[in-house]
Amino acid sequence: MNTTGDQPLVKRINRSVLLRLLRVQPGLSRAQLAQESGLTKSTVSLLVRELIDEAWLAESDSINTKGAGRPSTPLQIDGRTRALVGVEVAVDVLRVACVSLVGKILWSVEELMLSQQPEAVCQQIAGLVARAHELLASWGLQLTGLGVGLPGAFDETTGKVQFAANLGWWDVDFWPLFTRALAQVNLPPMPVYVQNEADTAALSEYEFVNGPMSDSLIFVTCDVGVGAGIVLNDRLFTGQYGGAGEIGHCILQIDGPLCSCGRRGCAETFFGARTLAKLVDPISGGNYLGVVLANLWTSFDPSVLVVGGPSCAKYPALITRAEETLKTYASSARMPAPPVRPARYGSLASAVGAAALVLHRQLRPLQAPTGYAVNPARTAPTTPSPH
Repeated sequence: MNTTGDQPLVKRINRSVLLRLLRVQPGLSRAQLAQESGLTKSTVSLLVRELIDEAWLAESDSINTKGAGRPSTPLQIDGRTRALVGVEVAVDVLRVACVSLVGKILWSVEELMLSQQPEAVCQQIAGLVARAHELLASWGLQLTGLGVGLPGAFDETTGKVQFAANLGWWDVDFWPLFTRALAQVNLPPMPVYVQNEADTAALSEYEFVNGPMSDSLIFVTCDVGVGAGIVLNDRLFTGQYGGAGEIGHCILQIDGPLCSCGRRGCAETFFGARTLAKLVDPISGGNYLGVVLANLWTSFDPSVLVVGGPSCAKYPALITRAEETLKTYASSARMPAPPVRPARYGSLASAVGAAALVLHRQLRPLQAPTGYAVNPARTAPTTPSPH
């Protein structure tokens, strides 16, 4: 991308650099930000003032007097004024989470899905988001953006759901339905992003990290459907049409049990929620989950594997069994397996991650992601300004 002369884009990039530095290293001063970013002190000072005025950053009450020179004021992401809303569309429920810029859950709700018809789902989501917005407004919080996680392959370039087998969706033109539903509940203009729900779950661990960020992370979510969100080199790996990570439909057994996608032997038929509910020993499904973790490890070599979702909340020992299986394969190959840990946000991982999707997209302006603003006249892909 040629950015020569595009001063607004350069400014957005510089603002994003500062926000990302403070997200990972809260407490940096203006001088330290200049040193870490390579920007001039005057540029940093100007951008920091703007970000404070817009409630993206806040100054700490404490003053750093260590070292020579004038005392400095530590800066941090402002978690008090702006909020994000994330929605997970599961197979039979909708989960909504209001989240601060630093990943604190402010409010959440889970509601049974009234219908699996795409238009009805969009209308139900819109009603829940309007409820969340009203609540945030009553608290004096500004809704900065909305993210949605869907249980299937979502193509960002066309705005279509290629397939969501457990919902019975194939080639659904999602964006027009969704933007129309949002416009009908009179939400204010804001950027809206959509992604696969396993991808959003991965972002709940990646964007709201405690401590140093890993360069690669895979989140495996276990529910009726099974999926993997893959973060490589600081960005989501989604594939050509948004279908990357659909591990629930990887074949584990030739001519195995019939899957909802029409194929046989998919991973979902061995440790999906419907299968686990029928097993005498549901934890045995962890053996197959461990096989999938081993395959993901050898395919992507991630720094960490995170496992979560409603099935893991119901059967916590699934993760233990899966990790044991993974370590058995690793021992046979005489290689150290990557660490496996449970999801930080539990059953809300995908909803919180959908909120994190807003940050993930907005803090990377050069990636030029597809997004939509809440505007009934706009039904074509746009690239909203990050700030």
